[in-house]
Amino acid sequence: MTQHAPWLVVIDAQRIFADPASEWCAPRFPETVGPITELVAEHGDRVVQTRWIPPPAKHGSWVPYFERFPFADRSPHDPLFDMVDEIAELRLPHTVSEPTFGKWGEHLRDTVGRDAHLVLAGVATDCCVLSTALAAADAGCFVEVVAAACAGSTDEAHERALAAMELYAPQIQVRR
Repeated sequence: MTQHAPWLVVIDAQRIFADPASEWCAPRFPETVGPITELVAEHGDRVVQTRWIPPPAKHGSWVPYFERFPFADRSPHDPLFDMVDEIAELRLPHTVSEPTFGKWGEHLRDTVGRDAHLVLAGVATDCCVLSTALAAADAGCFVEVVAAACAGSTDEAHERALAAMELYAPQIQVRR
């Protein structure tokens, strides 16, 4: 088996998840910035940042979702969806914006390759990181999740998501 150089995927390091006033704040988000910055330095130009954006047309399960969280139903260009300053300043080489929790899909695959080795960091461990890891592993990617570079909606949710992903070894490895 040929081992490819890994790609770092910084998942949704956006203001909507960092702002303490946001309903979606990951309280430990600030603690991920240092580890993410170190990972970016290790991966050079093999770094992708992702952005969650609202779907343009709400359908199916997104209808009640946005009824519950109307504050997030904004233009994809709203500053709430910008990367936090510390990550924006890194000027990451690739950006993928998706209206889905999981970021594994056509755009990310086209950037990193079909059977990529992915190193995941970002937020929220119990939503977008988990959804990305499972879909990427299912598609044949080798996935590493860097626990210290991720933050969940709560500490308990973070740990539960990491434990769930550990069940997918050897396709998903959690680096603690």
